[in-house]
Amino acid sequence: MAGTGRRRHGIRENGGHMGGLTEDPAFLATTFVVIDFEATTPKGHPAQPIEVAVLALRYEKGAWTTVGQSASLMRPPAFAPVTPAVTAQTGLTPEQVGQAPGPAEVLSALDRRFAAGKQYLLVAQHAATEANLIYNQRAHCPALAHLDFLDTIPFAKHLIPGLPNHKLDTLLAHFSIKHPADRHRAAADVDVTAQVFLQLVSAADEDGQLSDLAALVKIAGRTAKCNMPAQGGLFDI
Repeated sequence: MAGTGRRRHGIRENGGHMGGLTEDPAFLATTFVVIDFEATTPKGHPAQPIEVAVLALRYEKGAWTTVGQSASLMRPPAFAPVTPAVTAQTGLTPEQVGQAPGPAEVLSALDRRFAAGKQYLLVAQHAATEANLIYNQRAHCPALAHLDFLDTIPFAKHLIPGLPNHKLDTLLAHFSIKHPADRHRAAADVDVTAQVFLQLVSAADEDGQLSDLAALVKIAGRTAKCNMPAQGGLFDI
């Protein structure tokens, strides 16, 4: 993914050594792209994106590095206006998104940032939401639509089973991550989801149960709909 400068994140230092997960060649070869959408949910239609943010991270030389990030508002179609309920949750107004480019422009620009031949995994809290939004916009972002996910919820359930729930706010409290003032805006949610993900990776290294990326994908992976086998019809010849 095209970068906007590199920033290193020292989540845990242990003499420069972490556990098996972050020593796995497949893990080291992967760019983890934390992604979040805000959307409207018009009756009778799938959710329509009004904001997207991404933060691309790689684990290099014992620390996490930011290798790309972006955020953009999107103008929804007329049948999916920003409602008072959406404004109450996100702070976004019809006027703000009305001046923004449409999803086709925003998502195609984002799609071009994914380099051919590189290994990516998307990371999201409750990845089904992001996966469905991307799939429904796949004509504008075919590369993005073929990227599989890691979901922080099953990842957290595996490592911290005793929590009352595994919602984002609960995980922020568990890891003592500051609750952002603009929670439910895409950039803020991406930032704290990334912090949760990095804490989970660190915990997985300490725990030792997940020896490599394949083991992580097994418990927290979600296959992109575009990568699922096509279901043939009953009478296909």
